[in-house]
Amino acid sequence: MKIAVLFGGMSEERDVSIASAAQVIPALRSLGHEVIAVDTASGRLSGAAERRLLTSGVGPEPPSGTALAGMRRGAPVLAVETVDIRDVDVVFLALHGGAGEDGRIQAVLDLAGLPYTGSNHIASATAMDKDLSKRLFRAAGVPTADWRMAPVTAAEIAGTLGWPVVVKPNKQGSTVGLSVVRSAEALAPALALAARFDDEVMVERFIPGRELTVGVLEGRALPVGEIIAPGEVFDYRAKYQAGGAREIFPADLPAELGARARELAVRAHTALKLGSYSRIDFRMDAQCGLWCLEANSLPGMTAASLLPQAASAAGIGFPELIERICKAAMR
Repeated sequence: MKIAVLFGGMSEERDVSIASAAQVIPALRSLGHEVIAVDTASGRLSGAAERRLLTSGVGPEPPSGTALAGMRRGAPVLAVETVDIRDVDVVFLALHGGAGEDGRIQAVLDLAGLPYTGSNHIASATAMDKDLSKRLFRAAGVPTADWRMAPVTAAEIAGTLGWPVVVKPNKQGSTVGLSVVRSAEALAPALALAARFDDEVMVERFIPGRELTVGVLEGRALPVGEIIAPGEVFDYRAKYQAGGAREIFPADLPAELGARARELAVRAHTALKLGSYSRIDFRMDAQCGLWCLEANSLPGMTAASLLPQAASAAGIGFPELIERICKAAMR
């Protein structure tokens, strides 16, 4: 097949996307496919530019707002004609966050009639909008923590959610702009931080407990994984720096609890009408209650990322996983 891999982009998860592409592209080539590398911030890459960009790695912090703003000023709008991918068989989306995951690029590809991996533009937008996705989780019987959307006062939080709470941008990933707030005094700075990354801010009841994740592939849940982070949340540094967190696949859970997590993951995936794959994240409280945090329509795709680790635990190697995702897009 001739495959265009779209990655990079101009979101706060740009470096994470580059890391995904750095492993997806060699995996596809090892399977005999012809691969075109496209950074959606700059266009189709030459061989030298591809090698230079794909060895850059993920830093301890997301790209600065200043760097991203400069990139956005100089970047062309993605056009199929501009990057010359009209004759490819499938587009592999190794994008995370921003326009790459929120449905905008998917809509462009739909208009161009090009098959692409992941979910369609409506499902992608729904999954990126945490407020909307939580409403759909509840309608589908998937437990999720209570929440309020800003503006909200400390008195309102104390009377409804209680302390502590999680304050986060409504449409962001990789815990960018997220804070755990334990007191009224810390609320305003947390709201201001989250508002730097999105014009909508969510305040959510904090669920202490274990962090679980479940990949969904072609309608079936993969083995449950557990993330043991050094702090209260699985933050950007813990996600992407070596030794930042322990990730256990399969998680050490009673069989009935693991089955419940997998069933809820498929239910959440279906509620959002997601495509051939996703990753659904949960917190498990001290009473073994499962609370859905969010759905990831384009989860990280390095061999060490959570979805590929779950696939590996199910006996699906990384190249096979990438191949199955491409074939599902073509179907």
